[in-house]
Amino acid sequence: MSGGLVALLDDVAALARIAAASVDDIAAGAAKAGAKAAGVVIDDAAVTPQYVSGADPSRELPMIKKIFWGSLRNKLLFILPALLLISAFIPGVIPFILMLGGTYLCYEGAEKVWHKFFGHHEDKEAPAVERGPDAESKVVKGAITTDFILSCEIMVISMNEVGDASIWVRAVILVVVAIAITILVYGAVGLIVKMDDIGLHLAKKDSAGSQRIGGLLVKGMPAVLAAITFVGTIAMLWVGGHIMLVGASDLGWHAPYDLVHTLEHPFAGVAVVGGFLAWLVNTLCSAIVGLAWGLVVMAILHPLKKVLPFGKKDGHEDGDSRAAAAGHNPEKPDADPAG
Repeated sequence: MSGGLVALLDDVAALARIAAASVDDIAAGAAKAGAKAAGVVIDDAAVTPQYVSGADPSRELPMIKKIFWGSLRNKLLFILPALLLISAFIPGVIPFILMLGGTYLCYEGAEKVWHKFFGHHEDKEAPAVERGPDAESKVVKGAITTDFILSCEIMVISMNEVGDASIWVRAVILVVVAIAITILVYGAVGLIVKMDDIGLHLAKKDSAGSQRIGGLLVKGMPAVLAAITFVGTIAMLWVGGHIMLVGASDLGWHAPYDLVHTLEHPFAGVAVVGGFLAWLVNTLCSAIVGLAWGLVVMAILHPLKKVLPFGKKDGHEDGDSRAAAAGHNPEKPDADPAG
């Protein structure tokens, strides 16, 4: 009996070690996948505050909460099962999905750069004529749609990083990544959009230190938002370009990525900072490739968008949605508020 008990305890201990190793694998896999998707995460956090800009301050957090649950639902109920099925039955498709997502990131990043330097910056204030749940729902729906595209890319990048794990470990890792990244993004977004309110609250306190900090928060928020947008754009180009370089190499076109490695090599041998410098060169090259590929895609798509029925006719849909959240109706500039 004692021998059987000892054997049972040995089995339990072995299972515990396996479970602990699995937890370690999941934690390591989630960290690896989340780190690789960081560029898209930054852009996701940079994009969302624009959707609640101009909304009633009392509705900012409720709107972010709705977008948060929509984003989490998309990741767990739609994107995750689809990716697991693809990885189980047609895993060869994943690199192409990844490159398609990388092309989207390059295109979005290049478009932002193009409009920054060559676009028109006309901000027209529309009269506040409509307010209500319909306008808010329109903005939330638009934000969730944009988030869905970015969430797809985050989850595909994460899946690609843990492709060697079993399907169940992949599933758990992707659930962890989905929940952690969604909380991180929308926690940061909530903090960003309420930072000016926090600053105003501190500025009203009697303490000189609180007033000083409050004033800095209020004055500094435009710069913070601009910095986040800039970092998000660079991150899109870097991640998108890197995906295209690696994808091209995996498909047999090794020359572009081999050239990047050749440029990295002289810096890798520098004492102490060699690894960082090599990474910096790789990142810079990836961003340049991302920008170049994004401009090529822009040159192809922009003429098509003018003739396709689903193309944007005037490029102001997002602005109109955000105006609707603030109570504006850009389609009725001369309407009477009294109805």
